[in-house]
Amino acid sequence: MPNLLIGSLLLSLAGSIWGGMFIAVRLTVGAITPIALVWLRYGVALIPLIALMLYQHKDWRIAPKDWKILLVASLTGQTLSIVTQESGTMMTSAQMGSVITAAAPSFMVILGCLLLHERLNFSRFLSVLLATIGVLLVVVNPDNMQTSSLLGGVYLVIAAVTWAFMSVLLKLLDQYSVLTITFYGVLISFLVLTPYGLWWLVEEADFAALAVPSVWGSVLYVGFFSTMAGYVLWCKGLTYMDASTGGVFMFFQPVVGTILGYLLLHEEMTRYFLPGFLLIGLGVVLALRGGKPTAAEKIVPGHSG
Repeated sequence: MPNLLIGSLLLSLAGSIWGGMFIAVRLTVGAITPIALVWLRYGVALIPLIALMLYQHKDWRIAPKDWKILLVASLTGQTLSIVTQESGTMMTSAQMGSVITAAAPSFMVILGCLLLHERLNFSRFLSVLLATIGVLLVVVNPDNMQTSSLLGGVYLVIAAVTWAFMSVLLKLLDQYSVLTITFYGVLISFLVLTPYGLWWLVEEADFAALAVPSVWGSVLYVGFFSTMAGYVLWCKGLTYMDASTGGVFMFFQPVVGTILGYLLLHEEMTRYFLPGFLLIGLGVVLALRGGKPTAAEKIVPGHSG
């Protein structure tokens, strides 16, 4: 029981940190573009990642045959997913961003069946159905259809699906440590985004806006705390329990994101938000408890952290 309690506390803290990430993203609106924010985020995260790799004496080697999978996973999950996540959050709200991306484990059920030939039982099918309905309720507000909000919701759905796709792909690389895979994924994404990041710094960056504490503090938060500290807490927490059980703690992300969005940013919730929120949460729980789905056993932090 003590081990389970320790693991629960660590995973709850990791999920809460990722929930706060969406507030940090909202605070950078108007000062940093979504792509530039992801580039800065990974630039900050690389420093502690390298230090931790050296401290833990991790193996830096990746077999030549595995680089293709790693490259595809990084471009989809840690580049496209995070860019669309930040874009969608900037166009909508911290609440919507945290809730929709929390549906990723349910999307992993379908992708696990398609790519890894995992069995699809009724519990998993129901989880996908409930999460999908929940996402639609959160994204589509019939009372106030705004193009920007709807497009932002579409971006967030893309973020959740591509993150799930990456997580399923990484099951093919489970012979490597999660830290090694995370480091190379972040490095690849940083290098891919560097041409744009440098152009943005020279041509568009407003250094006066970047000097505002809430802006540079947000960059440090998403880089160090969300990408790095969240990862360490999450991986350590999973050592105390099954990964499929631990995955349920991802639900702390939308809970914290919604509460902080309401308290700090005064974001309003539509009457469809709470039902959608609850359906996504139920779908995630079913997906992660439906017979140890192996696609959900590799929940990679940083989106989701």
